[in-house]
Amino acid sequence: MEDCLFCKIVKGEIPSKKIYEDDELLAFLDIFPFEKGHTLIIPKEHYENILDIPKEKFLKVCSLAHSLAKDFDKKLGGCGFNLLQNTKSIAGQEIRHFHLHLIPRRENKGLFRLENKSNYINEEELDEYYKKLKID
Repeated sequence: MEDCLFCKIVKGEIPSKKIYEDDELLAFLDIFPFEKGHTLIIPKEHYENILDIPKEKFLKVCSLAHSLAKDFDKKLGGCGFNLLQNTKSIAGQEIRHFHLHLIPRRENKGLFRLENKSNYINEEELDEYYKKLKID
């Protein structure tokens, strides 16, 4: 897509700090990081979100996240990680190009929390969603 920020990064039209690149994937540092080392992993082809990306490509992104996490753990002296993926604006997706956040976490930096995590769902509502979402 011509106006996609990440497609422009893939084409080299916008500079980035590339951590990893191959024929299909690109990983680069986020310029608005939650934490130093916050990396975005993207397919080079444009897919809007997790609903659009083919399963095989999604698994390659996840495999790269796994490899990078192991590598970062060694290079950063042992740290934790958050993996985050937002789909659609209601979930916080700002760039309409599938991307996975790999966020290294260090001690004494506070926990990464999702908003509204404290919302309680009663048993009846829990059962309703269980019936809707259960895979038979």
